[in-house]
Amino acid sequence: MTIIGEIDLYTAPRLQAEFTRLLGQSQAMLVVLDMSAVEFCDSTGMNVLLSALKRLRERGGTLEVAAPRPAVRKILQVTGLDSVFVVHETLPEKLMTSESQG
Repeated sequence: MTIIGEIDLYTAPRLQAEFTRLLGQSQAMLVVLDMSAVEFCDSTGMNVLLSALKRLRERGGTLEVAAPRPAVRKILQVTGLDSVFVVHETLPEKLMTSESQG
């Protein structure tokens, strides 16, 4: 899943709705968030991500963060969420390979 722009009080409800739609499709899944185009994420956005992680784990899945920009990475580190989420420096190669073949 690719996120673009800012995740804040105004945009977080759209992201929450997208997670709800996604979670309605399957029980257990791995969701990797490509955050390379996310410029800003506030506490509202982080709460949406935490909620999605919790819901995915309840279904036997997980949520990982990929390629966060420095500002987002700093928020993850300051809040300690970098130890809650699996954080990839770049988009995992296995996903890039499957996307290019699709």
